[in-house]
Amino acid sequence: MKQIKQYVHKKILVLGLAKSGVSAASLLHKLGAFVTVNDYKPLSENPEAQGLLEQGIKVICGDHPIELLDEGFELIVKNPGIPYRNPMISGAIERGIPVITEVELAYQISEAPFIGITGTNGKTTTTTLVFEMLEAGKKSPLIAGNIGTVASGVAQKATDNQTIVIELSSFQLMGIDTFKPKISILTNIYDAHLDYHGTREEYEQAKANIARNQTKEDYFIYNADQEKTAAIALETKASLVPFSIEKQLANGAYVKDGFIYFKGEEIMAVEDIALPGSHNLENILAAVAAAKLSSVDNKAIRQVLTIFTGVKHRLQFVESINGRSFFNDSKATNILAASKALSAFEAPVILLAGGLDRGNGFAEIVPYLTNVKALITFGETSGKLQEAGRAAGIKIIEGVDNVEKAVPVAYGLSAPGDVILLSPACASWDQYKTFEVRGDIFINAVHKLK
Repeated sequence: MKQIKQYVHKKILVLGLAKSGVSAASLLHKLGAFVTVNDYKPLSENPEAQGLLEQGIKVICGDHPIELLDEGFELIVKNPGIPYRNPMISGAIERGIPVITEVELAYQISEAPFIGITGTNGKTTTTTLVFEMLEAGKKSPLIAGNIGTVASGVAQKATDNQTIVIELSSFQLMGIDTFKPKISILTNIYDAHLDYHGTREEYEQAKANIARNQTKEDYFIYNADQEKTAAIALETKASLVPFSIEKQLANGAYVKDGFIYFKGEEIMAVEDIALPGSHNLENILAAVAAAKLSSVDNKAIRQVLTIFTGVKHRLQFVESINGRSFFNDSKATNILAASKALSAFEAPVILLAGGLDRGNGFAEIVPYLTNVKALITFGETSGKLQEAGRAAGIKIIEGVDNVEKAVPVAYGLSAPGDVILLSPACASWDQYKTFEVRGDIFINAVHKLK
């Protein structure tokens, strides 16, 4: 860990706790800052805040008093989930107080270089693949961000002969200043999180921030099949490394005659890859590019791709019961992600879908329901999804109370050879705290069938 001096005796406000806030507050305290933590949860219900109080850090809990901003803070480190329209954040910006996220702190103290991965879909799978490939290639990687340990916690332990592989959200990337990964990946960009960002333009710019500070000594890996990501590539000074499943690329990763190539070098046959889905092939190409740029040999890359079957909750194979294959894709919190999951299967699918109603319809998913023999819906969007199912001509449509009840109903409607797929196309928050909780409930319900 770099012993930086820039925060010594600086007044810093950490806004919002959770894991990133706790890590940021503790780190800044170690670096000699005068830290104040402000969290909305009352102190009596807030063990994280209590722990920081025991370290000698000033803690204010129960609300976000706007008058705090008049106490002379020189920096605010905010929880990524707090939107910029929050009065505390907008008030800080009006006062000229810089606002960053914890990822920026991690970069400032890290002795290890970063491989940063972002995009609307595929971040977690790509991040995991890159980490596994570097691990197989004995490159001593560490994993951080949304998928693993908080970045500033990992960075404190990282050495200069390691690499931090980090999944980055648009929320995190809006709060960077000097953050500069050695290798960055942009998987794709679609409409998402507009309730947070307000406009598509702001969302796209947040994603583009991953390459904002890169130079020609760094690498930007991007989806050459998508107009928007290709346009963002033109804005960075990094060395460009495209990937494509549609065309051959002399300077990137691509598919030709059933084989994966990187810069003209054959890596492996597509048919030997364990992970299903054309969308995952895009993730694989991005990961292969990052691995090759990190001097991982082809044997290590093949070793990973022949056994890696998916990340938990991301088109995760769960179990085969009496010829029925169960897949958990609880991470599919939007229509696009669910559509890609459906496209991964040729077998008849029984789809379990539903969740938080964000006001959108589901007409866009209708073309992807052609191989769905039965639709089981739940949650706030149950009726809307049933309407989409009828538009697709699905003969069997049933509504149930929740995911747990959906599993035995789906099994009862299935036959050997069918795929039973949880791919909700919606966020989980109407019924479950997180998509992980929703996915775990699905997994447990599947195991109960045995």
